[in-house]
Amino acid sequence: MAAARGLIGETNGTTVRVAMRDEEMGKDEDSPNWKRPKFERFPLTRWEFAAALGVFMLFSVGLFYIYVTMPAAEYGKLKLPRTISDLRLLKDHLATYANDHPAQFILGYCSTYIFMQTFMIPGTIFMSLLAGALFGVVRGLFLVLFNATAGASSCFFLSKLIGKPIVNWLWPEKLRFFQAEIAKRREKLLNYMLFLRITPSLPNLFINLASPIVDIPFHVFLLATLVGLIPASYITVRAGLALGDLKSVKDLYDFKTLSVLFLIGSVSIVPTLLKRKRIYK
Repeated sequence: MAAARGLIGETNGTTVRVAMRDEEMGKDEDSPNWKRPKFERFPLTRWEFAAALGVFMLFSVGLFYIYVTMPAAEYGKLKLPRTISDLRLLKDHLATYANDHPAQFILGYCSTYIFMQTFMIPGTIFMSLLAGALFGVVRGLFLVLFNATAGASSCFFLSKLIGKPIVNWLWPEKLRFFQAEIAKRREKLLNYMLFLRITPSLPNLFINLASPIVDIPFHVFLLATLVGLIPASYITVRAGLALGDLKSVKDLYDFKTLSVLFLIGSVSIVPTLLKRKRIYK
């Protein structure tokens, strides 16, 4: 009996300790400093992930269909460039193909660019350089602006679908800052968005994803993207004419170039600054 009572006492003590430990874990879980395991911190629900995967598969099937219906090419030499050297080789290989099949090539080029921009795949700057190298400044700039705007718009609507948890997960502080800045500039929102597009103040990827989350109207987003990307796109497309002299992508945006972009961008927010000055007087 004594042994049984000792066993019960020991069991009750263990139960109490387990209960206390569970209670402490519950408190820790409610604490703002508590960190979930990585697999629990994934921001998308099962349905959001399924929707994102469905959109990706739909775009992928469309892109694949365009590729298989294009005239034959040496597909072993076709790959997304990651360096300027890769880009030179790709340009040499595609120059003849683009001349022989201009319509099919432009369709494939545009589809690839928009696909990369929509799903935030790095390397669109190489696509912009390629446009300059193959088509010259005028046609190359038109192609880049069309694709960049279409891809950014597609990313905007994708973010409307599943973007909020991703942006909150990746850039919570930056999103709060962006939301506060947008709230202060509602009356001159287009000017502010032009400034952001022209200057490298915020990454274009973040702007594409965060804009629908902070309730930027699509027509403002579209116009700011189309106009605001002209200066940087012109610089990149023009650089594509002289790939042989370009050593790195970093050479595109030196101090002088960045200063010019900030100067152009500053012009776009002058109306906002003048209005503030009249208000405070």
